[in-house]
Amino acid sequence: MSAAATPLDHPYDFVVIGAGSAGCVLAARLSESGKHSVLLLEAGPMDSTFWIHMPLGYGKAVYDERYTRQFVTEPEEALAGRQLVWPRGVVLGGSSSINGLVFIRGQAEDYDVWNREGSPGWGWNDVLPYFLKSEHNERGGSTWHGDQGPLWASDIQHRDDLMEAAFDAAVNLGVPRNDDFNGPSQEGAGYYQFFVRNGRRCSTAVAYLRPAMKRQNLRVETRAKVQRIVTRGGAATSVQYLQDGVLREAFAHREIVVSAGALQSPQLLMLSGIGPSSELIDAGVHAVHHLPGVGRNLQDHLNAKVVVRLNRRISLNDRLSSPVGKVGLGLEYLLFRRGALAHPASVGGLFTRVLPDSRTPDIQCHFGALSADGVRYVPHTWSGATLQVCQLRPESRGSLHLKSADPSAAPRIVANYLATETDRRCMVEGLKFVRRLVKQTPLARYVEAEYQPGPEVQDDVEILEYLRKTSGTIFHPSGTCKMGTDDLAVVDPQLRVHGVPKLRVVDASIMPRLVSGNTNSPTVMIAEKASDLILRTAQT
Repeated sequence: MSAAATPLDHPYDFVVIGAGSAGCVLAARLSESGKHSVLLLEAGPMDSTFWIHMPLGYGKAVYDERYTRQFVTEPEEALAGRQLVWPRGVVLGGSSSINGLVFIRGQAEDYDVWNREGSPGWGWNDVLPYFLKSEHNERGGSTWHGDQGPLWASDIQHRDDLMEAAFDAAVNLGVPRNDDFNGPSQEGAGYYQFFVRNGRRCSTAVAYLRPAMKRQNLRVETRAKVQRIVTRGGAATSVQYLQDGVLREAFAHREIVVSAGALQSPQLLMLSGIGPSSELIDAGVHAVHHLPGVGRNLQDHLNAKVVVRLNRRISLNDRLSSPVGKVGLGLEYLLFRRGALAHPASVGGLFTRVLPDSRTPDIQCHFGALSADGVRYVPHTWSGATLQVCQLRPESRGSLHLKSADPSAAPRIVANYLATETDRRCMVEGLKFVRRLVKQTPLARYVEAEYQPGPEVQDDVEILEYLRKTSGTIFHPSGTCKMGTDDLAVVDPQLRVHGVPKLRVVDASIMPRLVSGNTNSPTVMIAEKASDLILRTAQT
């Protein structure tokens, strides 16, 4: 393959693979000084569709195969043999262009655990400066927030009666009101902030990459499907990618950085001969470097929902099911950049503890004035609301494997949900908590009836069976190129691939443990910190 590849006109200092939540940050930061040449390779197209940039449009964009790749898990034994669809963004901005836009960093304790378990330099006090560096919070700067970064964090423009009732119901259950989940404490109920600026999605492509693309030392190639990383003398030297039917080869003078995401970063390493040797050989790949942890340690947040019928027409269902309602929503957004289309459907939520031995919140709930059957967001014709719950720190670990040596073939994904008693107990207790919440007077006065799970689901056995038959991903895969120094670690605390010089992995795949919340902000932080690590090495 190397002999047939067409080399680019000159080598670059850095080649970054993947223009997603991490890759856009890296491309911008590594090219910022003008001293280093950077090539950014993205398998997907430009982020030019309206549905990406309109915040509520993620309901369409997340399943649009022009901009996402629809990965499918193996049949999950613990989920009644079901296969789950895991969409991942393949477009400038990656999954930051199709996600739910929620700004959550996770808990300080998450990062202190990373630090304590083999990743020194990644404790909370180490990573907070990089969160602040990335952030432009419309509330202004403070100990907890930045206001000079490129990534905008915004509040919703109005308060919602149904959300306020849900927050009051939470207070009745001992969960305090919290106006800042990224402040001193995560625990509580309140409105989320979102990665939205002036009514439009603020993806990493918008925030970081678009301004950087004006630089002469940054080259961005879209529809560039990376086939493998080439190693010579044991070190990573070049990247081969297919573009417009032509196999091209880009050489890196300093480093190659893989930022293809928690599914495709490990897949690409394995396609390049870096991974569990016996598995690579079985898949028809020449093993270059034995690294058994590649593709292991897969984690995700499992998500369950309680759906209720409302006794008044106050949900988004009502406007979306009416031609007049749809026109009104559209005009409000197009003319004023406000209204229901200017933010996601789930505008608030809560973090709390449901297991007696948890010292910090162990579940997250999302509240949305919208309900739908299936996973493709087709609203019900009646007024409804959805309260979702996920376990924040699952103990279950899955894995990812090559099916073949064909780069276009999807990997085999084994999520292995609900594999431990703690995970099963937490999800059952989480769903029970949501049902208690719905019955509290502040919220109950809006509720006509529970639609799901329904009155036939009562005891713990029935709830667990409901979870097995209906729960799904909340789109947070991570951990497959684990950071650390143990036998299953793929990268060291500098994010350098163990045993392969000039190669790093920078994205959510390096998380040793999944963070307690949404993963986009932590992935941006990882890329901000990695940029400093890389540039520090480049100066020596």
